[in-house]
Amino acid sequence: MFRTLAKTTAALAIVCTVAGAGLALDEKYAKADADTRDTAAEAFRGAAFTGTKKIRIDGHAVNVSCSGRPEADEPLVMLMAGGGEGLDNMAPLQKALGKTSRVCSYDRLGEGQSDKPDAGLQTINDSGALLTKVLDRLAGERPVVLAGHSLGGYIAARYAPDHTDRVKGLVLLDATIPHLTRDMNRTIPADATGLAAQLRDGAIAANEGQNPEQFVIADGPVRSAGRIPVEILKHESQYAEVPEYGPALERMWAKGQREWLRISRNSHLTTARGSGHYIHTDRPDLALKTIQKVTTRAAHVR
Repeated sequence: MFRTLAKTTAALAIVCTVAGAGLALDEKYAKADADTRDTAAEAFRGAAFTGTKKIRIDGHAVNVSCSGRPEADEPLVMLMAGGGEGLDNMAPLQKALGKTSRVCSYDRLGEGQSDKPDAGLQTINDSGALLTKVLDRLAGERPVVLAGHSLGGYIAARYAPDHTDRVKGLVLLDATIPHLTRDMNRTIPADATGLAAQLRDGAIAANEGQNPEQFVIADGPVRSAGRIPVEILKHESQYAEVPEYGPALERMWAKGQREWLRISRNSHLTTARGSGHYIHTDRPDLALKTIQKVTTRAAHVR
């Protein structure tokens, strides 16, 4: 979830002379040929830069970061941070992944160093359209593995079923559950007080668009992305600060993670032992190993 909510709950919560004229002309055409080859390579593999920069998409500046193996034809891993987080939150994971894979990340509009979204509420269609254009620039025609934490995982899971031509693998790191508003209302009653009420009201407000992205986190069924490899990691313990409702909240979250299993006939759920909501921070070893496994498997998905 968003950082403000995560802090409350510890949970929820991108020069010619005549003599040299022939040489200069040859260099001009050689440069043109090189530019053509570079353009063709970028169309297939995506942008080849390493580091962080801003790209223009539909009049907005979108902050992106890429590292590792731009010359390879293997899948590109796209890291997607949680709500209220910029790409810096996943930078250590990106650095580790970059040793073996091409990996990029981006700030969604309203997050990190990207521009704010246009006025009005944003939907999954808006976030999906932006992701498509980011992938067009950074991945080209490469297959893609989406690895998302929290809200980033929710967006990745909603996006994948409509883009199986491109998305060949998925890793969900304690992704926001598919029916969070419904389940939060069922788990914490309307007459609750104190921290539990703050947790419920904060989650529902964020889902309605009161967040930096102005993004409506809508409840809805899980749709299938076929048989792409999917690994789901859930936290072990996260709700100790709300003891009255903690066990029920844990059951709610676990049930929601099991719902995500429906996204693929080739999906698996693992509890990240010793982890809270920020699995990639608490268990970077497990997050790294899981993404590498899915990336290897995704390379063979057709």
